[in-house]
Amino acid sequence: MAESRLPGARVVEVRSSVLVGVLIGVAIMAAVDEIVFHQLLAWHHFYDRSTPSVALLSDGLLHAAEVVALVGGFFWLADLRRRGALSSRLTWGGLLLGAGGFQLFDGLVDHKVLRLHQIRYGVHLVPYDVVWNVAGAVLLLAGIAVVWRSRSRGDGRR
Repeated sequence: MAESRLPGARVVEVRSSVLVGVLIGVAIMAAVDEIVFHQLLAWHHFYDRSTPSVALLSDGLLHAAEVVALVGGFFWLADLRRRGALSSRLTWGGLLLGAGGFQLFDGLVDHKVLRLHQIRYGVHLVPYDVVWNVAGAVLLLAGIAVVWRSRSRGDGRR
């Protein structure tokens, strides 16, 4: 486990600070996708290649997984904070990495490779795909920049 010693003998768990952010970022982006695109707009379900009942079940399983990830992530975050081992900058970077990684994985693997669903049906997909994947790439690159900058500065400050 990577650690960073700071003045005052506080030990920041660099890897854990990033990974807890990644976990929470994935869960938050999954929740946004599920709530906005699956429920409010009803553009697609997690798995659209079967019956409506299976599609609804797949949405429920995705939602359950994101809630478990959020709860677990926030307990892990609270533990790191309680022990003084959390770097909030690294965690924010990890959150952006997780959100962007989820978005790109969903857009490229779920939509194009596995064809579990599309963003929307009955429309020209290219503009939707471009916006979806560019948004994911921007989040991912922002997360990389935040983590890289924080690590290169030896930053473990809260």
